[in-house]
Amino acid sequence: MIKVMIADDEEVIRRGLAKITSRMDLEVEVIGSYGNGQEAWEHLAKLGPEDIDLLITDIKMPRMDGFKLIEQVRGSMKNVSIAVLSGFSEFEYARRAIRHGVLDYLLKPIDKTQLYELLKRVDEEKKKPPEPEREQIVIQAAEGGEHYVVEQTKIILEKEYGQNFELERLADTVGMNASYISRLFKFKTGQTITDYLIGIRIAKAKELLTEQPDLKNYEIAEKVGYSDPVYFNKLFKKMCGMTPKDYKSGYRLAKNEMNR
Repeated sequence: MIKVMIADDEEVIRRGLAKITSRMDLEVEVIGSYGNGQEAWEHLAKLGPEDIDLLITDIKMPRMDGFKLIEQVRGSMKNVSIAVLSGFSEFEYARRAIRHGVLDYLLKPIDKTQLYELLKRVDEEKKKPPEPEREQIVIQAAEGGEHYVVEQTKIILEKEYGQNFELERLADTVGMNASYISRLFKFKTGQTITDYLIGIRIAKAKELLTEQPDLKNYEIAEKVGYSDPVYFNKLFKKMCGMTPKDYKSGYRLAKNEMNR
């Protein structure tokens, strides 16, 4: 059973969420539905860790806003999953949400598929046995916010550059929505995730061309994540201004000149 609390100053939204979740093929119990952050916190503070799995909260509410509510929850119940529900698509709200360690950022009107995926993720996490390392990662994500998520994304890309890239799989690994992690990464680095990965792959290809010159072009392409050597050849030329073959030849020539 997924135990959910809802905080939103619009009654129609609260009723809508309860209605939608009741029709999903998941066991969901709405344990509380409140019109402001203060009221929600007063009830949350009385609960134990086993009494709630997910808090879905609006940002703009009377008496206590969503971010203040999240701060209160994070101060005493670090393992509770939190999702922000907002009518605002401004990236600043999303950035603040990430900084507070939220699991997802939902926009009004509610996307039923995104809500279902959120609940399913919470359910899967709930069923996993406790792992000290996993718990530490969750805490770091909450405390480190956006910086942590972006740095983890970089580490994964640098480690798995030779594998077939799937944005959804990457997003699942860092615990974010795919479109959201894409926007966050671009905002923080100035590069898309794809462009960052291409940079890694081309750099690794250069290393292989100079350090293992006997490798065939298709072998290098496969090692850096490209199954099509023709595409790899064109991409390398676009990024470096020369083909892999010319790059290898140029390196050999320069090396011979230095050894004279």
